[in-house]
Amino acid sequence: MASDTSASAMIVQYFKDFGILKQNARSYWGIQVVNFVDLTAYFAMIAVLTLFLTDNISMTEEISGYTVGTFTALITIALLFTGFWTDILGIRKAAFLGMTLQGLPRLGIVYCGFFPETPYVGWIVAGLLIPTAFGAAMTQTVYQVANKRFSTKDSRGASYNLWYLIMNMGGVAGGLMIDVIRKQLELDITWILSFAVIAWVISSIVIIGFISDTEAQDMSEEEQEADHRSGFERFKDLVKETAFWRFIVLMTSLLGVRAVYSYMYLLLPLYWVRVIEDVTGEKTDMGFLQALNPILIVAGLILMIPLSNKFNVFKMLVFGAMISAMSLLFLVVPWELFGDDMAKSYFMMSVCMLAMLSIGEVFWSPKLYEYTAAIAPKGQEGAYLGFSMMPWFLAKTMVGFMSGHMLVRWVPEGIGAQIQAGTVDFWDRPEAMWLILFMWAMAGPILAWIFRKWLTAGAFNDDLK
Repeated sequence: MASDTSASAMIVQYFKDFGILKQNARSYWGIQVVNFVDLTAYFAMIAVLTLFLTDNISMTEEISGYTVGTFTALITIALLFTGFWTDILGIRKAAFLGMTLQGLPRLGIVYCGFFPETPYVGWIVAGLLIPTAFGAAMTQTVYQVANKRFSTKDSRGASYNLWYLIMNMGGVAGGLMIDVIRKQLELDITWILSFAVIAWVISSIVIIGFISDTEAQDMSEEEQEADHRSGFERFKDLVKETAFWRFIVLMTSLLGVRAVYSYMYLLLPLYWVRVIEDVTGEKTDMGFLQALNPILIVAGLILMIPLSNKFNVFKMLVFGAMISAMSLLFLVVPWELFGDDMAKSYFMMSVCMLAMLSIGEVFWSPKLYEYTAAIAPKGQEGAYLGFSMMPWFLAKTMVGFMSGHMLVRWVPEGIGAQIQAGTVDFWDRPEAMWLILFMWAMAGPILAWIFRKWLTAGAFNDDLK
């Protein structure tokens, strides 16, 4: 009976712990609405962008890889600048600017999708992705800074987990929308991208009506007005901080794991087409596969929000990163282990891979964002976030530019039939590609754990333990 009472008390306390989010300002909740709508559009677009460029715009796999890789890399490098502008403009103006920079170009991309005979359509789409990247970087910075400024010290851990949960709910909605439009309604991929225009309008209305910088709870009025340094002066102070460079090394060690999320839109869509759809002749539930990761993240974070401040940050980062890295092994094993039907086996291999990836992500990813903002000096959260992304920019660029060549090398047209016939060696199959990528992903967390004393020395404060 005592154990039952104890269990009941734990459950009651679990739900009470959500109440700490009441401390957050109204603007925090406005940002979460924008977060959901905007990222639903973004995740839907990025999940089908490679297919859109190859099927609708008639790009080759290599050129499509260069284009998407450049787009995602630009988002990362833009964070070097948007961080400063977010600090200078404030949350509200920066959010509106970011949404506008995304919305207008997306309208042009949709037009090109419906009228692919437009002269120089490939160049036009590639050009329109440039301002879209800067807009996406601006909004990403806004979300991170707003999570800190519109929450209290006590509610911060739960606030970051809730933001990450809502972000993944956007991923779920975006993935499910793909299957509804592409498979059930049998409409062109361009209709998936069209939702981005609607998201732009909705987000702009919320930003104008519900977000105010005066609600910032993290800084006093004097602190908000005191910092009038130039961007160059801010940069000089930033690179002098030892903790910042330790963090850069930590971020670099996790690049192989973070790159797995790039594979979800650079490699997996065509991988699924060629080892599943080309074999069965039917469209697979690609949207479900893209949505599975955020679905599991939503479930995991609901469980983790009340526990978000009870675990050591560094251990969670490394442990979770190792789990996520090992997920790639499901794509390396022989498909025959999952049954006699090759297409169904590859589908189940993908499901298992995405499930394990998500379990690890629940542990490490939200804490990485929380750590980034927590170690930043007040008023410099945006700049700190931006410059901490330098290694990620290099990794995105490399993976993006190599993705088309990897697909041509290991996942060419007709590979599904060759695998089914048993006429292709292991090192010429997609499994070899995933094995190489696994070794890169796993090496980073192992090195981070080996050098954990140096990486954590002076880098963690009381807010992160």
